[in-house]
Amino acid sequence: MAAGGESMKVLVAVKRVVDYNVRVRIKSDGSGVETANVKMSMNPFDEIAVEEAVRLKEKGIATEVVAVSIGVDAVQETLRSALAMGADRAIHISVENEIFPLAAARLLKAASEKEQPQLIIIGKQAIDDDASQTGQMLAGLLNWGQGTFASKLVIENGSATVTREIDGGLMTVKLKLPCVVTTDLRLNEPRYAALPNIMKARAKPLAKMTPQELGVDIAPNMARLKVEEPKKRKGGGKVKSVEELVEKLRNEAKVL
Repeated sequence: MAAGGESMKVLVAVKRVVDYNVRVRIKSDGSGVETANVKMSMNPFDEIAVEEAVRLKEKGIATEVVAVSIGVDAVQETLRSALAMGADRAIHISVENEIFPLAAARLLKAASEKEQPQLIIIGKQAIDDDASQTGQMLAGLLNWGQGTFASKLVIENGSATVTREIDGGLMTVKLKLPCVVTTDLRLNEPRYAALPNIMKARAKPLAKMTPQELGVDIAPNMARLKVEEPKKRKGGGKVKSVEELVEKLRNEAKVL
């Protein structure tokens, strides 16, 4: 049980993305990334979020872990992975078209208002767009405190103490529950789901709902104009002296 003997529900958002081992290819028309016949898996940062939520339950701090994902029917496979890791039930918000971070945050806000969790854990970013926006937007829409880029999370006495990874080192913040936490790589090492748990996940509840049922307008407020690969970088070279280096920096690189 959570502190004080009260129930504590944790909501975890997970996203289906191109597997991190796959070389990403751009569509020929430049409209996006090729996903047809490509291996897909759970976003690695979201795996860390699920693991952290399950560990909170194993410690007796959380009483229920609910996984939620947005997308086409194929995301149910990702949700089953979360259930196999230890989530209790799942919610699939059915969306056919791609959505951007603000729409995702609005849908997660509506799901949160329906579920009333005391803690939301989400990966700090998805490896497909690297936007790193949804968690922050969700906290803003809910008017909850947020602890981003978490490398350590401690829940006690109705608050969350989050150690954040920042450019200069580490920062520790203390937040009142409910709050939103986004996970960084060093928070934990996600477990591999054992075969018995994968089988059990098939029987766990998986609800399906739509943006219309949640009362959310997901019309995009932005448009993707073009996707292209980064320009290839020229190879490095050797110089024979400091004077030659300075000359190249000044006349070729134009940085002096």
